[in-house]
Amino acid sequence: MAQDYYQTLGVTRGASDAELKSAYRKLAMQYHPDRNPGDAEAEQKFKELSAAYEVLKDADSRAAYDRMGHDAFAQRRAAGGAGGGFDFNFSSSFSDIFDEVFGDMSRRGGGGRRGQRGADLRYNMEITLEDAYAGKKADIRVPTLAACESCNGSGAEDGSEPVTCSACNGIGRVRASQGFFTVERTCPNCHGQGQVISDPCRACGGQGRVRRERTLQVNIPPGVDEGTRIRLSGEGEAGMRGAPPGDLYIFLSIRAHNLFERDGADIYCRAPIPMTTAALGGQIECPTVDGSRTRITIPMGAQTGRRFRLRGKGMSILNQRGRGDMYVEAHVETPINLTKRQEELLKEFEAESEGRNNNPEADGFFAKVKEFWDDLRD
Repeated sequence: MAQDYYQTLGVTRGASDAELKSAYRKLAMQYHPDRNPGDAEAEQKFKELSAAYEVLKDADSRAAYDRMGHDAFAQRRAAGGAGGGFDFNFSSSFSDIFDEVFGDMSRRGGGGRRGQRGADLRYNMEITLEDAYAGKKADIRVPTLAACESCNGSGAEDGSEPVTCSACNGIGRVRASQGFFTVERTCPNCHGQGQVISDPCRACGGQGRVRRERTLQVNIPPGVDEGTRIRLSGEGEAGMRGAPPGDLYIFLSIRAHNLFERDGADIYCRAPIPMTTAALGGQIECPTVDGSRTRITIPMGAQTGRRFRLRGKGMSILNQRGRGDMYVEAHVETPINLTKRQEELLKEFEAESEGRNNNPEADGFFAKVKEFWDDLRD
């Protein structure tokens, strides 16, 4: 007894049309002979799937199949009448199979003029940190394929027009039967364009586009970061013979800055602090990324590594209001090139400092060192 058509497709008798179609598409893709070359078992399975779906996808033939059962239906079909006016036509079924299962693939493959969209382009652009903060408008020169002005992108010489390809009727793809199978391929007459040109444009050789360097203006918004991508729609390469152009993608990189380091929307700056200012306290002046200046109050006894936070003095935030913060890290600087008098004053300071706990970090460190050595001796 032959397998029931519902079993062949792996669905129940109450399956909806959508469930039938989904099951069929999945199995047809799996067992299609193009995916299983030389596999006779897969070929037979594909035939069975096709036959089952051809019967069940039609409401009348499905009703007749459900009413008579598989064996009776198969016998009547072999005798030339399947009931309900059904007439099995496998060549029609296979055409539907090809369109439903592989039509999307062929369309993605670029058949016809729609598939000849121009290529996307990439442009690498380096900007300064200040540009990233404030935003800017910049002109760039991009070598590309632009629409031919002589033929307005048609590829045909003035006074003539492209005509529909007679081999594929403008589709750009042709089908050929090879025994049991039908194979679809790019039309050899028009090379997938769907049109042929008898009198090609002399300026572009019938391509409809020429190589040219274009100047474009790019708007860089405030707050962009390393790797930000800006898309200019339709500014890529022109498509062949009037087909749509591709897009231009601009990838941004931020040049290293002499003073600032960036982390997201925050800015970091390392500021040297004179030893006397760190000890006695005072003020220092520090630049910000927007070009202004700000004063920072240094408390008495400030140590290296101390950070001072300046709210709202960091980077702009892309597509948002407000700014990040700026962090100034103090780096206490040891004086050099001392005069004799400076040396004398420092020695006096050292003598006065003995026993006064002026250097708590050093005192704490050497106390731990002493404890470490004592443990080794025990």
